[in-house]
Amino acid sequence: MRSIRPLLAATGMAAILALTATGCGPEDDGAAGPAVSSPATGPADGQDGAEIAADLAEALKKHGVDPEKWKNGEWKNWDKDTWLREAKDFVNPVIEGMWKPERMKSAKSPTKTLAAGDLSGDQGVTDPEPRPVQAEAEKTPYHQNAAPVGKVFFDAPEGSMVCSATVIKDPKNPGKSNLVWTAGHCVHAGREGGWYRNLAFVPAYNDLGKSAAALENAQPQEIAPYGVYWADWVSTSGEWIGEGGPTGGAGAAYDYAVMHVKPENGGTSLEETVGVALDVDFDLPEAASVEGMGAWGYPAAPPYDGLIMHKCLDKPGRLSVSPGTPTMWRIGCTMTGGSSGGGWFATQPGGRLVLVSNTSIGPVTSGWLAGPRLGAGAEEIYTAMSDKFAGR
Repeated sequence: MRSIRPLLAATGMAAILALTATGCGPEDDGAAGPAVSSPATGPADGQDGAEIAADLAEALKKHGVDPEKWKNGEWKNWDKDTWLREAKDFVNPVIEGMWKPERMKSAKSPTKTLAAGDLSGDQGVTDPEPRPVQAEAEKTPYHQNAAPVGKVFFDAPEGSMVCSATVIKDPKNPGKSNLVWTAGHCVHAGREGGWYRNLAFVPAYNDLGKSAAALENAQPQEIAPYGVYWADWVSTSGEWIGEGGPTGGAGAAYDYAVMHVKPENGGTSLEETVGVALDVDFDLPEAASVEGMGAWGYPAAPPYDGLIMHKCLDKPGRLSVSPGTPTMWRIGCTMTGGSSGGGWFATQPGGRLVLVSNTSIGPVTSGWLAGPRLGAGAEEIYTAMSDKFAGR
C-alpha cells in the first residue's frame, strides 16, 4: 500500500476524490419530502407514510415511550430499563427543523478518552507511543476538498452531542449510497445504555470554515450546505453494545458503526448529492507494511470549537487496550473530542482512497488517536446494512 503522506499532504483529499466524484454541488439539493422516517424494521415495499408512522408509534409504545413526547423531544426515559438498547430496537423518527444551526453549534463531544495510566504497558501488542502530529485545518470549501466528511448530531442524557463521520459506498446501491461510517460510541452508549436519539448526519458541515463570530447569524445552508440526513437504521457491533464503556473498555476494538440515512426534506441519495462516497477496506496488511494513514474530523474539545474540519497524517502503530481483543491502529494527532467517528483513510495502488478505520479513543491530553482495525466483524455489519436496503 502506498503512503498517503506525500499525496495528501501536497494536494489534500480533493485530488483523489476527483477520480471518483459524480459531481453534485451543495446547490443541487432536492425538493421537500415526507417528514417521518421508517420504523425499526425499515419500510416495506408499498408502505405509505401513515403506515410507517403507525408502526413507529407501536414500536415506541412497546418500549414504554410516549410517541407524542418522542416527537416533541420531551421524553425522559433514559434509564437502562427503558432505554432502547438491543440491535433490533433502533428507532429514530425525523423531526423536521430540530437540528437548527444554533443547536448544532452547541452540541458537545462524547469522545471516549483514556486518562494517563489507563494503559498497562505492552498488553497484547502495543507499539511505542507516537509523537504528537499537529492537526491541520482542511482547505475550504469542504465540499470540494473533503466531500465525504461530515458531522453526526444526536441527543444523549447529557444533552446534544456531536461526532464526525464519512459517506461510504453501498455495494447493493452503486452510485446511490445512503451509508455513513462512524464510531459505535457515536450511536450507542454501550453496556450501560442504549441507542442515542435524533441521530442525523450533516455532510460538509460549515462548508466555508467560518468562525463562530462569522456564523453568528448563519443561514441553514451555510451550516448544512447539503441539508440534514436522518438515520433510519443504524448497526454497530455486538461487542460494543455488550462491552463498550466510558473509556472505551473491551468494546473499543469494535467501536464502529454504519448508518443508513435519508434527507430530511427529500431529494436524491446522499452519494448523488454529495458527489462521492468511499470504499471500505477490511483487509489491510500488518501495521509495519502500511506507510501512512490520515484521520479527518471536526475536533470540538479545547483548543478547538467543532466548527473547522481538521486532518492528521502519520504512519500507524498498534495499540492493545484489553486482553483477547484485536489490536487497534494508533497515530499521532492533536485532534480532540468531536473528531470521534471521523474516518481514517489510506490510498491503494493507483491512488484510490479507502476508509480503513475511524477515531475511537485518545488520551485526555490529546497527542494521539486510536481506531479499530476493520475485519470480518465490521465487514459483516457493512454487508448486512447494504443487503437490508438493496434496491431502496
